[in-house]
Amino acid sequence: MQTDPSAKTTTDNRPVSTVAWSNARNMVAGLSPSYFAMVMATGIVSIAAYLQGMVLFARALFVLNILLYCVLSVCWFGRLIAFSQRFFQDLFDHARGPGFFTIVAATCVLGTQFILLLQNYLVAVVLWIIAIVLWLMLTFTIFTTFTIKENKPSLSEGINGAWLLAVVSTQSLAVLSAKLSGHFESYKLIINFFAFSMWLWGGMLYIWMMSLIFYRYTFFKFSPGDLSPPYWINMGAMAISTLAGALLIINTPHAPFLHSTLAFLKGFTVFYWATGSWWIPMLFILAAWRHVYKKFPFAYDPLYWGAVFPLGMYTACTYEMAEAMQLQFLFPIPNYFIYVAIAAWCATFYGFLGSLFRNILKRQCPL
Repeated sequence: MQTDPSAKTTTDNRPVSTVAWSNARNMVAGLSPSYFAMVMATGIVSIAAYLQGMVLFARALFVLNILLYCVLSVCWFGRLIAFSQRFFQDLFDHARGPGFFTIVAATCVLGTQFILLLQNYLVAVVLWIIAIVLWLMLTFTIFTTFTIKENKPSLSEGINGAWLLAVVSTQSLAVLSAKLSGHFESYKLIINFFAFSMWLWGGMLYIWMMSLIFYRYTFFKFSPGDLSPPYWINMGAMAISTLAGALLIINTPHAPFLHSTLAFLKGFTVFYWATGSWWIPMLFILAAWRHVYKKFPFAYDPLYWGAVFPLGMYTACTYEMAEAMQLQFLFPIPNYFIYVAIAAWCATFYGFLGSLFRNILKRQCPL
């Protein structure tokens, strides 16, 4: 069969479509387990923008986020089916395995968007159920494997900020549950109890993990390459814990047992917020040390979405906490911090588009 002489070919005489398909397969095969952080980041920036009155921008990001979630879901399950060996190697890896928790958090963030922007509780409930199932499967698969596997890395090699995605996924379920509870009159007590339980468990998990991460920070050699973007989750995990706490405070009239713990709720919500706030200057100083003093190059990495998410979450959680606890003096923080989150999202999305086109079109002819 003769080939069409007018068809575009690459420099090695392969059809452009063939190379593009091959590159797309390679991208799916090497898909980072943390890539759903893009959905997390886009979703929370959309929510934060909506809370600040940027409705059109928030809705545009919402539409984009639905598309991103669908595409990444297809790629995620495609990788599970077509490249199962690499998929499970990542799942059982100490450094990469916790990245799978991003799919839980992304699902919950998208569900929260459906409630906030569309008042669509049906889709939100479906996403909530999916997130619970994924959380159960991933939590007990990953941590059971990490416990019983014979060959384990050292603490300095095996733990990083991505481990706190387990906390983020737990608290994201608390957030979505708190949002759903008011719509289901017959089940609001049960759903609020579930949200409260997840909020408490997420806090306990943060204490366990942060102790190990801080120990690794301060007592092991720390190179610029070790300071990967997921370390921003140190702050993001506290920010989403603050958001969940603020929503539970708002829900206290609907659940008597929550009202009896109101002082505890308020105290720990401020505790989470204060801890997250402490991390912000620390992380900016470390980022300056990495990129300015040590001249570590800036290059797009999907892990950077893990740095965008905390910025958007801090904006949203500060707004909700100030609203729930009548702390009006805090409102200037989200009013200005939203622009930091949007700028970070735009820069990372620009890097993503450049990386995407370079990967799909590499080795093709310049025509």
